[in-house]
Amino acid sequence: MSQLYLAQDPAADEMLATDPFALLLGMLLDQQIPLEKAFIGPYRLAERLGVDRLDPAAVADHDADDLARIFAMPIAIHRFPGSMAERARKLARAVVDDYAGDAAAIWTGAADGADLLRRLGALPGFGKQKAQIFTALLGKQFGVRPDGWRAAAGPYGEEGSLRSVADIVDAASLVRVREYKKQMKAAAKAAGGAK
Repeated sequence: MSQLYLAQDPAADEMLATDPFALLLGMLLDQQIPLEKAFIGPYRLAERLGVDRLDPAAVADHDADDLARIFAMPIAIHRFPGSMAERARKLARAVVDDYAGDAAAIWTGAADGADLLRRLGALPGFGKQKAQIFTALLGKQFGVRPDGWRAAAGPYGEEGSLRSVADIVDAASLVRVREYKKQMKAAAKAAGGAK
């Protein structure tokens, strides 16, 4: 595994590298905010909860209103703190109920790439694209490579691609991934306007 460069904060990236639930939560938060803000979110949550590692059972059982308050504290963990706190609780509950609280079991127990993608896609807040990106992240940066993982990850699994968080390993790749996302948004906007 390469050193992570997602949160752009050494302590937060170390947490992502060593705490599977934190990594899952960062991926969940990665929508409608800058990716580094999403991936520093689990670290901020742990700090506010006064823990070194996020326990899915503790997050799942945390009072919903209090968790929303914690998400909203300055600097907010997400621009939609209430809804994302609830999504975090649902994700944590799924990890507890379906994987006995062991987030890593989602990928260590996968039979192959298709099964890994199915497992991730079944998580609350994970659609097909997010599941594919996370599959690629696991394969490219964590060495989690069940048979067929690249195919399951779709275009995000392609070697040498610079499409997603799976491809960010340094400042230069971060810039290139941002450029790719900007181009895709512009193309989607142009296609939408052409109708």
